[in-house]
Amino acid sequence: MRISDIKKDWARNKSVYFLALPLIIYFVIFNYLPIGGILLAFEHYDARGGTVGSAWIGISNFVNFFSTYYFGRLIKNTLIMSVYSMIINFPAPIILALLLNEMENRAFKKTIQTMSYMPYFVSTVVICGIIQDFVGTTGLISQALVKMGVYHKPTDMLGLRDFWTFRTIFVISNAWQSTGYGSIIFLAVLSSVDQELYEAAKIDGAGRWKQTLHVTIPGIQTMIMMMLIMQVSSLLNVSMDKIILLYRPTTYEVADVIMSFVYRSGIMQGEYGYSTAVNIFNSVVSMVLLITANAASRKFSEFSLF
Repeated sequence: MRISDIKKDWARNKSVYFLALPLIIYFVIFNYLPIGGILLAFEHYDARGGTVGSAWIGISNFVNFFSTYYFGRLIKNTLIMSVYSMIINFPAPIILALLLNEMENRAFKKTIQTMSYMPYFVSTVVICGIIQDFVGTTGLISQALVKMGVYHKPTDMLGLRDFWTFRTIFVISNAWQSTGYGSIIFLAVLSSVDQELYEAAKIDGAGRWKQTLHVTIPGIQTMIMMMLIMQVSSLLNVSMDKIILLYRPTTYEVADVIMSFVYRSGIMQGEYGYSTAVNIFNSVVSMVLLITANAASRKFSEFSLF
């Protein structure tokens, strides 16, 4: 493009560029400038020297992380939490959207939608406080489990170190909080499915179940694949804030994940270079998972994000 063409384009779209300027500044300040912080992973960071003046130690932070006891535990806990969450939380919004789509009573449908959306807008801190009240020693759920014979005495369920308790509480509370809001995107796609396909299915003798299998689900298949790819790419990015608010030293063995370890080692212990290295490892693996999931989707379903 010639200089004269650039000047003409600037003169013609000057107002548009000015409108875009705040967004560009935002991305430069908060998305591009922080990229320089990657250098911390290769340094023994010292606040007096800053990013530029700190001692350069190469890949020692990465080697230290890979050789510690925490590496295996964090990978194991993160993958278990992620896969467990995917099994429960990925199909839940789809199922809810399909059920809402079949409802003919509009008032009842709106009521269910509102009730399912509400938990998403409640602060995570409040949600965690509710969870602690319900599963604590004097909590309703703990007392009910004692009555049912599951526990011999009232128990603080968040303090148990067994394989399932903390993880089940975490996953189910996530499902309760996010299923309604997650169904919005599928309801939007369902509204765009061609209604003539349903009429044709009815003529061929298909009932509601057959229509769902052969018309509705294929109509939202592209969106399902898109969301699945995004879910796979975020396997190592388990919700850090809720885990930090719910776990405790007695449950680190089963509850500590990569992002909570990054928070604890970086913010609480001041090991900025080490925690940056761990976070970079997490980001690289997430990128590999995204590319792999996208390639697999392109091969088997002829759909891909890029």
